Amino acid sequence: MVLTGIIYSLFITGIAQLIFPSKANGSLIIKDSKVIGSELIGQQFDSAIYFTSRPSAISYNPLPSGGSNYGLTNSILKRQVDKRRQQFIQENQLDNSNVIPAEMLFASASGLDPHISKQAALLQVNRVAISRRFNEVQKQKIIACINQLTETPVIFAPYTEKVNVLLLNLEVDKIK
Repeated sequence: MVLTGIIYSLFITGIAQLIFPSKANGSLIIKDSKVIGSELIGQQFDSAIYFTSRPSAISYNPLPSGGSNYGLTNSILKRQVDKRRQQFIQENQLDNSNVIPAEMLFASASGLDPHISKQAALLQVNRVAISRRFNEVQKQKIIACINQLTETPVIFAPYTEKVNVLLLNLEVDKIK
């Protein structure tokens, strides 16, 4: 117990602190000497001037991390997805012909996913630009931020290009 429970844990923690100190400490993001979030944990953004994260079944609370566990045939899940679809369409001034990415309709399994697809971010550009009263040049800078922050899939990884919402919102805040 002492060997595997204490000594091994301290050894691995020490190595992580030496090799990957930021990641070992939670990839915290500090702005104006204050922790504003983590690259690893999704947050809720309610203001129209920010890109929105994917829904969370646990209201972005990291302590009870988890999903809703509703099956695809569950009527509650169907109502939630329909409500989220209509809300996303309305907030972003889209029409019903737009394909809404699944991550904007379904909560992640952990409820804390910090990423959305590049497509979901691009669908929100007009709303963010209008809410911030940005001109066309500034709007193009938002798109450049999305392209710059887009993480491409690793070989054999089954996901699409994705963007960290907190990092994107921080970069958009810098646009003058």
